[in-house]
This record gives sequence, C-alpha cells and structure tokens, in this order.
Amino acid sequence: MKYTIDAQNKRLGRVASEAASLLMGKNKTNFVRNANPKDIVVTISNCSKIVLPRKKMRDTKYARYSGYPGGLRFLSMEQIAQKKGYSELFKIAVRGMLPGNKLRPDMLKRLIVTE
Repeated sequence: MKYTIDAQNKRLGRVASEAASLLMGKNKTNFVRNANPKDIVVTISNCSKIVLPRKKMRDTKYARYSGYPGGLRFLSMEQIAQKKGYSELFKIAVRGMLPGNKLRPDMLKRLIVTE
C-alpha cells in the first residue's frame, strides 16, 4: 500500500510520528512488532512548507560523531536544512521514532521524502 502525507502547514513531529506509525504497520489489523510489513510505502510531500519556529530552527542541535577522538560535532536544525534540505530533517525525525532494532533500516528504505 502507498500512503501520501502532505506536510504543508503542519508541524515536523506530527508528520514524522504519523509516518513512523504507518511504516511500522500499526494501522493494519495483523500488526506484530517482530515483522516488517513489506507492502507499505510512505511518501511525505511538500516538506519544505512545514511550520517551524525560528527559535526551534536555531536552538535544536543534532549530534554527529566521526569515530575519531574529538570528532563529535553538533549541527543546528537550520544548518541541516541549508546543507541537505528539509527532507533530511524528516528522515532524522522518523528514524528517531522507529524502534532501534534490525527492522529499522528496511523501514527507512520505504520512506520517500520530497521537497
């Protein structure tokens, strides 16, 4: 099944939680936590038209670690949106809302985010 979520004039977290719920298959009657529903593809459109306060864009930080000593870097939401676009913010948000097990990479492959 294909689901399309329109992110225009919506909050980032609301759209991301809806997408994560659909990717896990929680809307299906035969939902089980240990199975990955292969037939679900979620598309998020108009991600550049979301509602984000300037203070949140400036103050929210995401950590990135290179693996080397002293390699911990922090990027603000604003910097990520400039470098990689708003679609990367959705991918990060949805990734954080999915369970951290072996099924997460497969679920993220079925997430399509368009500007």
